[in-house]
Amino acid sequence: MTHRSLGRDLRSLFSLRSVAGQVFCFTLALVLLLIAGGAIALVLQGRRDSLQEARMRTLSVAETFAHSPGTVAALDSKNPTAILQPRAEEVRERAHVASVVVAGPQGIRYTHPDPALIGKPLRGPYKQALTGRSFTQSFTSSLGPVVNSVVPVTRSDGSIAGLVSVAITDKAVTRVADRSISFSIATAVAAFAITACGAVLLSRRLRRQTHGLGPAEMTRMYEHHDAVLHAVREGVLIVDADQRLTLSNDEARRLLHLPPDAEGRAVTDLGLDADAAALLTGGEIVTDQVLRSGNRLLAVNVRHTDEHGGPVGSVVTLRDTTELSAVTGRAALVRERLMLLYEAGARIGTTLDVTRTAQELADVATPGFADVTTVDLADPTPPGEEPAFGAAVPLDMRRTAIASTDPRQPLYPVGRQVGLLPSRTAAMRIDIAESGLGPDVIARLGWRNWNPERGENLRRFGFRAVLSVPLHARGVILGLANFWRFSGAEPFDDDDQSFAEELVARAAVNVDNARRYTREHEMAVALQRSLLPRDLPEQNALEIAHRYLPARAEVGGDWFDVIPLPGARVALVVGDVVGHGLHAAATMGRLRTSIHNFSALDLAPDELLGHLDEVVSRMDLAEAADDSSAEISGATCLYAIYDAVSGNCSVARAGHPGPALVLPDGTVEFPEGPAGLPLGIGGMPFEATEFHVPEGSRLVLFTDGLVERRDRDIDAGLELLRDALADRDRTPEETCDDVLEAMLPDPPIDDVALLVARTRILDPDQVAQWDVATDPAAVAGVRRNVAEWLADRGLDEEAFTTELILSELVTNAVRYGTGPIEVRLLYDRSLTCEVSDTSNTSPHLRYAATTDEGGRGLFLVAQIAERWGTRYTETGKVIWSEQTVGEQSEDHTVTGLDLDDLDLDDLDLDGLDMDTGVGNGENDGAGGEGGTAPDGGSAPNGADGGRRGGDDEPGHR
Repeated sequence: MTHRSLGRDLRSLFSLRSVAGQVFCFTLALVLLLIAGGAIALVLQGRRDSLQEARMRTLSVAETFAHSPGTVAALDSKNPTAILQPRAEEVRERAHVASVVVAGPQGIRYTHPDPALIGKPLRGPYKQALTGRSFTQSFTSSLGPVVNSVVPVTRSDGSIAGLVSVAITDKAVTRVADRSISFSIATAVAAFAITACGAVLLSRRLRRQTHGLGPAEMTRMYEHHDAVLHAVREGVLIVDADQRLTLSNDEARRLLHLPPDAEGRAVTDLGLDADAAALLTGGEIVTDQVLRSGNRLLAVNVRHTDEHGGPVGSVVTLRDTTELSAVTGRAALVRERLMLLYEAGARIGTTLDVTRTAQELADVATPGFADVTTVDLADPTPPGEEPAFGAAVPLDMRRTAIASTDPRQPLYPVGRQVGLLPSRTAAMRIDIAESGLGPDVIARLGWRNWNPERGENLRRFGFRAVLSVPLHARGVILGLANFWRFSGAEPFDDDDQSFAEELVARAAVNVDNARRYTREHEMAVALQRSLLPRDLPEQNALEIAHRYLPARAEVGGDWFDVIPLPGARVALVVGDVVGHGLHAAATMGRLRTSIHNFSALDLAPDELLGHLDEVVSRMDLAEAADDSSAEISGATCLYAIYDAVSGNCSVARAGHPGPALVLPDGTVEFPEGPAGLPLGIGGMPFEATEFHVPEGSRLVLFTDGLVERRDRDIDAGLELLRDALADRDRTPEETCDDVLEAMLPDPPIDDVALLVARTRILDPDQVAQWDVATDPAAVAGVRRNVAEWLADRGLDEEAFTTELILSELVTNAVRYGTGPIEVRLLYDRSLTCEVSDTSNTSPHLRYAATTDEGGRGLFLVAQIAERWGTRYTETGKVIWSEQTVGEQSEDHTVTGLDLDDLDLDDLDLDGLDMDTGVGNGENDGAGGEGGTAPDGGSAPNGADGGRRGGDDEPGHR
């Protein structure tokens, strides 16, 4: 019995008519194919490894021989062959290579295993090694595969002494392949034995499970079973004893919206409503019981499967009875879509933010229209440019919004760059279940940066269909909206496509409006920031921190400035242009430029604002002449000058809030002073207020956006600012942060400029001041005092130029000014010389003729000083000069005069003349006997020449 069973198993095993024989033959063919492929792979791998080993061995031997001691000397000897031939043969035998050939730079062999070839030229591209680079090449010769490495032999100076060529035949490939083949044969025999045993066991198991049916009978039975099961217009479900779904036909899946992997899962996990789940798992016999499933009415029948000896379970049949409600359902769908469009009109475009508008589109479409909605928008273009559009111009897009009913969906997240090739402007829908998302489908959709594996991942996750609609407005593609549906839902049809195009068209207009607004806003912000100070100038009078916050919706014209002035003074400016937008930003830039120009004249704060008021009035008149609807360029401004020597601060305002003063003890004051009218109104002069600022105090300048809001008047804002500044010693940076945190918890409606400056006062040791008599002989005393003061501070190198500058300035003041005369030296970041008198004449720089005895004084001062100028005061004027300490020029020659040879003691102070002929006390126009008149003629006694220096008084040199 055992022998007959074994024989039957063997016959079944080798019979192609049996399932076991088919499995066995298939497995055997697969095993043989794998063995053959493995053997070929091993042979190829062995040959590749052998070739790599040959390359490494030849290169190593060639480099070792080329760099070995004595090789260079042997090549440079009279008979290289006598020295190198024995060594080359020894290396060849010990290294097991085919040849070791040494050649000269011209390629003539000095060594070779065949002595007959010595003296003959090398073959191959050996000249590549003459450039100093080693190389390895492989070729086939009469002896088989050969690997040859050529290495240059270099002298100590880098020149090429010769070449070393090492070759080896690649016989290891055959040896590795032979070993691989024998191993593969052994593996194949073992695999064949295992496969035969497994096939016998599989044949026995299959006969038991198929009740002796052959493959043809089983195939025919299952084909009939599937044909009947899926062709009937009734849904069929089989539920086992564990209340798991073991079988369902297509109609049942459609009627109950079952997921693709429903079979094998518990009925309660299929997403059915409570009534349907209870009916299928109740275990009771049911006949034509009505069940509502979504918009369908189903007639349900339930029978037990164990009534005729089958397994325990239930068979459920479902029949659709909703044919009469089809028309009603169609009308409901249309009504639902109309309501969705109405909702889209109310919810999309509530703001002018592009990202928010895209998210609103996604939220409206999900879940009412799609299970997942994604919106991809083109990356922002440079200011002033439109997005590129063309069939051949790729459009870089980024995932901007996504809405999904299932947060686990594997689509690209927000922020991922996707891209589009805009070869289409119409919508396109794809049935993923039928067409998939392969490369051809993606190409038709125009999607870029798409990983082909993602299409399969999306299908496995359960995506059923996708509808892709471009967003275009005003002839420009702005992005792409993709609507996705999961399995169980109907694919998109023509009505769905029409609805999606209408929905996206409405959203595209809002997206375009938001995009244009955002672009214009960014352009305005960029312009405004480019017009604001980027870096504060260096100075020691104030420790300054600043902040600027643009408006939340629209840029404004707020600005601030820090302008160093001569004499250890600093000007602080804050201002606010009326209105918002590009006009306000441009006006702000023009006003900043004007203030810088007026500050260069060293005007008092009230005078500067007066000139600025005239500038704004002229701007308004010019714009009104060009355009009657032009905006008014009104503005408010505060201009303050802090003096680090006296500690005083002079402030003038043009309709701007005054500064806050935080004293060292934490007390906050708001210095009173006339506010003045805003710039551009005119008619009233401006007034300046001066007050003393103790050292370590903080001056806080700000625009009205900080303290004034719609829900808060300016007085309440000032009190809140007082509380934010009081009772704490903070740095200017900390003060800015604390003030903004306390005053602006939310983004500001109006832009805000904030400037905080901690005051410093120069040490008395850094300031020197002397009264000078109106006597030419006093100049010598000034020079002595200056030299001593500079020597006490280690500034001896600056003494010469400082004495020369003060000699010229004091001489001019004595000759042409009115007393009292004062000299002041300031040593801060630079050395400042100031000479003041009570006259209002202005110095004038000119080029003196070669025949003039004077007129070179101010020219000399301008050449050796870093800067110089005139500052008018209430009592007169101050002529000042600045010198950069420690950077005195090595060349002291000015207009032909060698300053190193100039002796200040040669000055004839009685006659205000220099023996050198430089700076004799005459003014630029004339001022002395024999001077030059303005028209170039002679002016007797200098009577007329002095008019160039002032209105009616003699001018300075």
